Amino acid sequence: MALKKLFIALTCMLCLCCGASSASAAGKLVAAVLTSDMERYRDAYRSFLKALAAKGYEEGAVEVVTQTPNPDPISWANSVRKFDAIKPDLLVTFGAPVTLAAKQETSGIPVVFVDVYGPVETGISRSMSQAGGSLCGVSSKVPVATLIKAMGDIRPIRTLGVLYNTREAGSILQLKEVKRVAAQQGFAVVEANVSSAAGLDTALTYLLGRADCLFVSESSVIGRGFDRIVRKATDARVAVISLTPGSSERGALVSLEISPTEQGQLAADYASKILSGRKPGELPVYTPRKVDLVLNMGVARTLDLHVPFKALSAATRVIK
Repeated sequence: MALKKLFIALTCMLCLCCGASSASAAGKLVAAVLTSDMERYRDAYRSFLKALAAKGYEEGAVEVVTQTPNPDPISWANSVRKFDAIKPDLLVTFGAPVTLAAKQETSGIPVVFVDVYGPVETGISRSMSQAGGSLCGVSSKVPVATLIKAMGDIRPIRTLGVLYNTREAGSILQLKEVKRVAAQQGFAVVEANVSSAAGLDTALTYLLGRADCLFVSESSVIGRGFDRIVRKATDARVAVISLTPGSSERGALVSLEISPTEQGQLAADYASKILSGRKPGELPVYTPRKVDLVLNMGVARTLDLHVPFKALSAATRVIK
């Protein structure tokens, strides 16, 4: 118990230094780990806290301690191990990489995962009807084929370049799905692995010299360089497409986006159930209900692309 109190105090100090939210309360203990300091995870985390408080788990009823480790396997595992040592009532994981670490490193702690692309395909969940074990959570998977079709309605894709990260399960899965669609539709795929920021420029030079469209996959490392990716792609007259929330606002031509706010709300629903005694492994995996196909007309004009009415009418949100 003394170790648990000491760790909570140290973690709360760390959260304050990093700007993370925490509550000082004497009730249930909830630990949260974000795969990285990405906007999508921060938004989902804030939404989670707000929705959890609305369900009665607010200050005085729950204490939340948070860590946002460096985006690498060792840091993800270390953060999870620290929380496993103090046995919180619930562990909430944001993103597939840290969720996989939680599945491997925890011993019986209930886990609610958030914003995980393909929980079954990445080996996190046994099925969509029951995650199994001590896990349950929220999928962020949306169909890659829908995104590629939307791009194809504007300009046919001959060669699609893919930026991905071998360290992140969701990124690898998105690459596989792009290749599957390419085999069905007959376009070529060229790929570049970016597992560290240092490799981004080399990867972009390689892809932009070969591709007429660029798919930016889900990745903490790649996401940090998104503005640079868009700038270089625009200079090369190459359109960017992505499944990353907020990517069209940052310069992608087309994006298919889940709502991080909804992800946090759905996770809070499961958290409240588990804190009230439900077993996580018996619960189905939530799937996204709010999905936007976003088209940035300003980018289309910059790239001198004509957007036909078919493509425009398919978009659920248009950025002028």
